[in-house]
Amino acid sequence: MSFVSVDNLPLRRAADINWFHSFELPDGSFIEGIKPLDIQRAEADIYFSSGVEGKTVLDIGAWDGFFSFEAERRGAKRVLATDHFCWSGLGWGTRDGFDFMHDRLASRVDSLDVDLLDLDPTVLGRFDIVLFLGVLYHVKDPYSCLEAAARMSSDHLVIETVTALAQEPLPAMRLYRPGELGNDPTNFWAPNIPAIEVMLKSFGFSKVEALPSPVSPEHPLKRTLGLNSLKRSRPSAEHRTIIHARR
Repeated sequence: MSFVSVDNLPLRRAADINWFHSFELPDGSFIEGIKPLDIQRAEADIYFSSGVEGKTVLDIGAWDGFFSFEAERRGAKRVLATDHFCWSGLGWGTRDGFDFMHDRLASRVDSLDVDLLDLDPTVLGRFDIVLFLGVLYHVKDPYSCLEAAARMSSDHLVIETVTALAQEPLPAMRLYRPGELGNDPTNFWAPNIPAIEVMLKSFGFSKVEALPSPVSPEHPLKRTLGLNSLKRSRPSAEHRTIIHARR
């Protein structure tokens, strides 16, 4: 396992890259990816609501790296961006966007092409904040993959994921047929919030907080401050949920 230096690598033009993340460049120009920049900034305010200055951050599934670079911009002491599916796997994304932005921002973010299940805290150490954003519903074994992410966190794990079965009080997950969720055959599972809470507490987190994502205006959590509002959601509805888990 070795870190990848992006210095002196040939870079593609921004226009030739399939962008998922959006960016504002240092010269004031913009890169428009699939995900709008205002949404990313709103999400970052939630992800880093407890502060990131002086902390170490691991971004699992970094893709184009917006949240890795944002953690650095907000004063993180060290940031490690990791990915494999988008950087070297079967996804349509590549690491070209990450390399391009790393160069344009003169970033010091480290990067490592590694599969989630191969992350090893005895090699990489553990991180104050671990970002696990938009990954959980893509994996075939969500329990093992969430446990792998949890192992890397010394204090704070932030999860962003699709959730479902909001009316079901028991811990449960919904399995989707290929292409059923978002017309994407790599989307497999959507847990409900009780299932996420059970998993995280079994991995040693003492406090679990669920919040609605900015992209889910109809999220049942927006209606009251308590989880009882989940029973009002349509049985078939999916929502984007942000979870803060702390040791």
